[in-house]
Amino acid sequence: MNNRTMPSCTIIPVLFYDDVDEAVTWLCNTFGFIERWRAGNHRAQLSFGDGAIAVSSKQGSLSSDSSQLKTCSIMVRVDNVTTHYENAKQHGAQIINAPEDFFYGERQYSVFDVGGYTWTFSQSIADLAPEDWGGISVKH
Repeated sequence: MNNRTMPSCTIIPVLFYDDVDEAVTWLCNTFGFIERWRAGNHRAQLSFGDGAIAVSSKQGSLSSDSSQLKTCSIMVRVDNVTTHYENAKQHGAQIINAPEDFFYGERQYSVFDVGGYTWTFSQSIADLAPEDWGGISVKH
């Protein structure tokens, strides 16, 4: 079923910011998100590829004490890490790690956003079995 309010992805992280308008503009310009909808200045939904996030105001959140909000790290798959990194850098993203190729077949970089969340952007550069890099495949 097509739904104009909820995207088709299964998991939608909700990230809390002091200023929703600023966060939406920054995330769209810096990371390439697309705004799907907005509810006043307190909530918005953004899409990226097949995924989505909700951006919400810290005011009126589950906890009015923002120090109790849990932090998280978000990982996003992109087609070209180097191009994405250059755009993020151009828009003033605080770089944690520049693009790097990893032994498990991913090229990744990490940044902080305007709300202090950590984002890692990842590009697959090789299709390796987990056993090839020290992991274990789990059969279901």
